[in-house]
Amino acid sequence: MLRRLAARAGPLACLGACLSVPGHAQTPGEAVQLPDIVVTADRAAEPKARTASAITVVTRAQIEAASPLSLVDALRNVPGLDITETGGPGATTNVRLRGANTGQTLVLLDGIRINDPAAASGDFDFAAILPTAIERIEVLRGPQSALYGSDAIGGVVNIITRQGGGAPRFEARTEAGSYGTIASSMTASGSVGPWSYASTLGGETSSGFSRYGYRIPQLTRRFGFFEPDGFSRGGGYGRLGYDAGEGVKLEIGVLSVLTDSQYDAGSSTLPRNTVATGARRIFPDTPNVATRQLTQLFAKGTAEQGPLTHTLKVYLTEIDRDFREATYRTNVALANTTFTRSEFRGDRVGTEYQGDLKLDLFGNLTFGGRYEGEKATTFSTQLLPTAGPRSLTLQAEQSTRSVFALHQLPIGDRIVLSAGGRHDEVGARSFDTWRATGLYLVPETGTKFRASGGTGGKAPTLFQLFSPQNGNAALAPETSIGWDAGIDQDVFGGLVTLSATAFGNKFDNLIEFDSVSQRYRNVSRARSSGLEFEGGVALVPDFARLSGAYTYLEAKDERTNLTLQRRPRHLGRLVLSLTPQPNWLVEPRLTLVSERFSGSNETLRLAPYARLDIYTEYKIDQTWRVFARLENVTDARYQEVLNYGTTGRAGYAGFSATW
Repeated sequence: MLRRLAARAGPLACLGACLSVPGHAQTPGEAVQLPDIVVTADRAAEPKARTASAITVVTRAQIEAASPLSLVDALRNVPGLDITETGGPGATTNVRLRGANTGQTLVLLDGIRINDPAAASGDFDFAAILPTAIERIEVLRGPQSALYGSDAIGGVVNIITRQGGGAPRFEARTEAGSYGTIASSMTASGSVGPWSYASTLGGETSSGFSRYGYRIPQLTRRFGFFEPDGFSRGGGYGRLGYDAGEGVKLEIGVLSVLTDSQYDAGSSTLPRNTVATGARRIFPDTPNVATRQLTQLFAKGTAEQGPLTHTLKVYLTEIDRDFREATYRTNVALANTTFTRSEFRGDRVGTEYQGDLKLDLFGNLTFGGRYEGEKATTFSTQLLPTAGPRSLTLQAEQSTRSVFALHQLPIGDRIVLSAGGRHDEVGARSFDTWRATGLYLVPETGTKFRASGGTGGKAPTLFQLFSPQNGNAALAPETSIGWDAGIDQDVFGGLVTLSATAFGNKFDNLIEFDSVSQRYRNVSRARSSGLEFEGGVALVPDFARLSGAYTYLEAKDERTNLTLQRRPRHLGRLVLSLTPQPNWLVEPRLTLVSERFSGSNETLRLAPYARLDIYTEYKIDQTWRVFARLENVTDARYQEVLNYGTTGRAGYAGFSATW
């Protein structure tokens, strides 16, 4: 039902935007204030300079300058955040914050959680999102369960879509390049009287490269040619708002994205005595196909009554994943081929109330509650060597009930303190979390001192609890406690900016699969600590600016004192922005990643690497802009996951028109 409703609502929202009468173009200065206002740090819009949390904003300009096939390329500028793609754009893509597991990062879409209820670890696959629908991304680091509930142990990634308002504005964009890549999008936004609208349609396709083995010499020598694994994604987004006056506003929105990608099993191995050329070309390069669909509907109402503002949301989210996977044994004959179909469906429906009370000299009080139901349904079907019935492998559901409160107290013009707590009941389990922050401002020197501490919780997933083969209904929630302290400094009126943060986290009751009992158990403990830096300096005002981010991370399994899987100790990004002319930008970008381990217990070592990209754009006039991007300029060979390929030297170019 949700898919049918989205199919009807999406075109209507886009049609409403596209039929609007165009007006004058929005001036360049009308939207530049958005990155300075954040909504994720304290669940309310506030200047970034007035929050004590460690938060980074990825702007629309940064998203556009990154690859349209991979949203995570824009996230690589965020300190404390690590990314892995299992074989390039379109493949399974996960993020980790401050050494936490992938399922311990809460992902929000306009403040609504989109972590997959049917995923084993409850994480979100970033390959399923549509970059053209996004206005900005706010990454809030550290345990934030007191604000957002389960899963916010490492932090929160809040994906904020485009919003309507102002004069009508339209944009068309297209890009093409290496690996048979084409990406196009159209957006519209604006307002007519009390109505506001925003919509986007976008699509990307790429012939790609082999997920497994691409540009890895030891594998190409052994198996020969690897066939390319293609990828396509298309979707739309629409938002419609109505300002009824007297502080009452209503809003509805719909997003639907369909992603198809080929992938390789990668786990098949060629028997040593196999000499058939045909077999050597196919093992383990399998013709697998993954289909993912993300659909979300929401409605929101806001009413201001004097010092108290009420906000009520209702939402539905559906994530469908379908995998068709082949496995070869001794050769590629049908009798020796296993071909299966695995289906996963995660549904979430909920409502959330939030009240914001202004207490004048006593600050602001934010409070509210959430009720949410989630359901996971999975099926398995054997297609080869003999066809079998479609079997239900999991059907489970649970509800979440939460209450929360946060008090922010300014003391004069220099000090802002906050303290909050939350109680969550997820199914038969409950946990309590807290958070406290403080900042001290020194406006004379442009200095901000900040610190925060809090706890996190993650309820067991439906798969971990109720899987017939591996589930354990006695699992307890995962927990964490963490802290950070830092300083933000502006020098010479913003010509030099610097942000430095030290942090530490301790994770307990971590859920792992126990190979002895063949069940999930609360058996693991871990810790992480490190330093985060980000900043910039105007080397030559109005001509050259250097910016960057760096993370030093120690992430250890407390049982063995060994480094956790896929956590690099050093991770850095440098960007040199050159403007030879006011309308021309040239931007070399250098990514540096240290040694890490693709396997647990410090196994399957991955070598460090450096990757250089160059982006350039030229603004012809107020309407037209052309741009180009050269990825992996030095053709560096590196891996994010052992034996899975990454891009070689590749070039892309395109143009956009705004009116």
